[in-house]
Amino acid sequence: MDEETDPPEQPEPLEPPAAGSVACARCGTTAEGDTVPVTWLSSVEDGRRLHFCEGCARLHIRAIESRLDSLWW
Repeated sequence: MDEETDPPEQPEPLEPPAAGSVACARCGTTAEGDTVPVTWLSSVEDGRRLHFCEGCARLHIRAIESRLDSLWW
C-alpha cells in the first residue's frame, strides 16, 4: 500500500524587527519600545550582542548558567 505523507510543516520565517526595536535572537519576539526590557537576557557571542526574551531565557536557564553559546541550546 502506498500512503502519501505530508512533509513536516516549516515554521514561517521571522520578519526582521523594525528599526530601533529589540528582538529575541532565539524566537524573534519583539520588545515594546526601543529599549531592552529588564527581564530579558543580554549576551555577547562572537563579538555580537544578542538579546533573549524572558520565555527563552527561562526555558534554557541551565545551558545559560553553564555558559554554553546559544547555538548549543
